[in-house]
Amino acid sequence: MLARPDEGVDLARAALLIAREEYPQLDLRLYLDRLDEMAGAVRRRLTAGPGAAGAVAALNGYLFEQEGFHGNEQDYYDPRNSFLNEVLDRRTGIPITLSTVYIEVAQRAGVAAAGVGLPGHFIVKVSAGGADVLVDPYHGGMRLSEEDCQERLDRIYGGRLKLDAAMLAPCRRKSILARMLRNLKTIYLKTGEQERALRTLDLLLEVNPHSGEDVRDRGLLYAALDCYALAARDLQAYVDLLPGAPEAAELREKAAEYRGKAARVN
Repeated sequence: MLARPDEGVDLARAALLIAREEYPQLDLRLYLDRLDEMAGAVRRRLTAGPGAAGAVAALNGYLFEQEGFHGNEQDYYDPRNSFLNEVLDRRTGIPITLSTVYIEVAQRAGVAAAGVGLPGHFIVKVSAGGADVLVDPYHGGMRLSEEDCQERLDRIYGGRLKLDAAMLAPCRRKSILARMLRNLKTIYLKTGEQERALRTLDLLLEVNPHSGEDVRDRGLLYAALDCYALAARDLQAYVDLLPGAPEAAELREKAAEYRGKAARVN
């Protein structure tokens, strides 16, 4: 999937493939069919040429009012919130996965929709009839103006970050997948689930092999697991990729130390 150009990536299928790392017996077809059924229900709510506002009303009426999808504010860092199958089963998730459901149902219903990766939050842009509407699936499909987006940035960044057009540009599908994986990485590192974190880092580096942060973090995780040769490889790769990084000298020394440990072990 990741070998394809971005426009050839099937977002729902790729998200389910991420989930299959945790649920090896996951039936992808079951959930893809469910998304098709949901889109059919939305399509029946659409009027001819509804425009963006009408399309949003149909999507919101079905997903949030009828089906009860909602943001998981009680347990935001539950890893299940990052797995598309769990979000569809439990009807709860976090901004990135609820937005993925919204996008996939909209597109299957014939409505143009794309993710928008605001700093600190993820929303959806619905386009129809020459107009765009920004919606927040984590908060029940709330419609947002650009002023609303700026207010959200002000709350997070204390007025230090100004909204610009680039922040509202459609997000690439591989970037959406990376954002899902980054959430999982953060959760697993926080909870000390090292093997799950390692699998997630491997996937992140499939999405973006040149992510210095992920190369570094995988190297440090390998070191924690006493996989010294692999730790040395990744830390050296990080230093080669970002020789001017503040921690480059320290990590260069660690890479040499781990090469020595690997040689002694062998």
